[in-house]
Amino acid sequence: MIPRYSRPEMARIWEPENRFRIWFEIEALACEAQAALGVIPDEAARAVRERGRFEIERIDEIERETRHDVIAFLTNLAEHIGPEARFLHQGMTSSDVLDTALAVQLKQAADLLLADLDRLLTALKRRADEHKYTPTVGRSHGIHAEPTTFGLKLAGHWAEFARNRARLAAARDEIATCAISGAVGTFANIDPRVEDYVAKRLGLRPEPISTQVIPRDRHAQFFMALALIAAGIERLATEIRHQQRTEVREAEEYFSPGQKGSSAMPHKRNPVLSENLTGLARLIRACVTPALEDVALWHERDISHSSVERVIAPDTTIALDFALVRLTGLVDRLVVYPERMRENLESLGGLVDSQRVLLALTQAGMSREDAYAAVQRQAMAAWEGKGRFVDLLKQDGEIARHLDARAIDDLFDPTYHFKHVDTIFRRVFGE
Repeated sequence: MIPRYSRPEMARIWEPENRFRIWFEIEALACEAQAALGVIPDEAARAVRERGRFEIERIDEIERETRHDVIAFLTNLAEHIGPEARFLHQGMTSSDVLDTALAVQLKQAADLLLADLDRLLTALKRRADEHKYTPTVGRSHGIHAEPTTFGLKLAGHWAEFARNRARLAAARDEIATCAISGAVGTFANIDPRVEDYVAKRLGLRPEPISTQVIPRDRHAQFFMALALIAAGIERLATEIRHQQRTEVREAEEYFSPGQKGSSAMPHKRNPVLSENLTGLARLIRACVTPALEDVALWHERDISHSSVERVIAPDTTIALDFALVRLTGLVDRLVVYPERMRENLESLGGLVDSQRVLLALTQAGMSREDAYAAVQRQAMAAWEGKGRFVDLLKQDGEIARHLDARAIDDLFDPTYHFKHVDTIFRRVFGE
C-alpha cells in the first residue's frame, strides 16, 4: 500500500524485518521441539537460538541466485549459525514456514483492526446518544419517507460495525492455525508434536489437516470479513456524503482552519474524507474474488495463491486500518445541524405523516383502498405546491366526513414517531 494510506504500526507487520523475524522464530521453535524429542542435538537448537540472525540485503542477494525466498533465508541463517545449521528445517517444507508466518501476521493485523473497530464503536455510540432524539427525516429511494432521529441512524451503523467486529474476531480465530507437517502434509519426516509445540508458542492452533498448505478457505473467510467491514464503512460514508449536499446540509465533515475545498472555487466545502473512504472501501472489497479463487489449488499445493496473498494481505489490512481510523475521526468531529434537519423534515408541510392519516381513516370506517386514494389525492396536490398538506386534508369533503379538523391536527405530532426510541436503543446497546 502506498504511504499516503499507510499507518506505521500496521505497515510494520508486512515489512521484511517482521516477516523474517517470524520465520526465524518458527525455525528456532521447531529445532527446540526436535531437540526435546531427541531428533537433533540440544546444542544445535541452542546454536540456532543464540547465533541465528539474518540480513535482509543478504537474503535478497541470495534469492537473486536461488530464486527461492525460504532457501535464501535459511542460507543466510546458516552463515551465522555454523555447522549446526544442518539441523535447520528438519522434515519441514517451505509452506510450513510461509503459511504459519502468514497466520501470525494476519492475527497481528486483526488485533490492530479490532482495536480500530472498538474506537469507532465508541465514537458512534457517543454521537448516537448525543442525537438520540434529534428529529430528522427518514428517506427511502432518496425521497422523504417518515420521521426518524439522527441518533437512530447512527445506532444502526453502530450495530452493523458491532456485527462486523464479531465477524472479524471469528475470522481471526479461523486463520490462526499452524502447519508444520512437511511435504504434502503427512508428517512423514517430522513428528506432529513439533507442530503442537510451535503452534502453542506462537499462539496458534495446529491445523487439523493440511496438504502442503493450510487450506485457503480460512484465508477467504478472513478477507470476506474485511470486505464486509469495508462495505459498512462505505454505507456510513455515503450517508454523510448525501447529508453534506448543499440542498440537504444536515451534517458535514469538520472543515478545519486553513483547509481549502477547491483550487478554483473558494466557497467549496467538499466531503473529501467520505469520498476517500468510499474509494478505499471499493479497493478493500476487491480482495474477495482473488481470495476465493485461491481456495482451489492443484492437488496438495501450487503457488498460484502466493502472488495474490503477497498483494492483498498487506494492502487490504493497511487500507482498512487507515480507513477505520479516518472514519472514527470523521464521526468524532462530524458537524450536525439539527435546525436544518427540522427544516427539511417540515419542508413538505406534513407529507411525512401521510401514513398516520391513512390509518386514522381506516380506523374511522373507510376502506383502505378509498382512504389511500383520498390521502394520495391531497398529498399529490401538496407535492405540486397547491397548498399545505394538513390544510388540503381539512378541505377534502370525503376525509372531513370521517375526521374533523382537530383530529387531523393531532395526526401531525412529530413526537409520535419517537415513542419507541428507548426500546430500540436498549436492543442495540443493552440496558
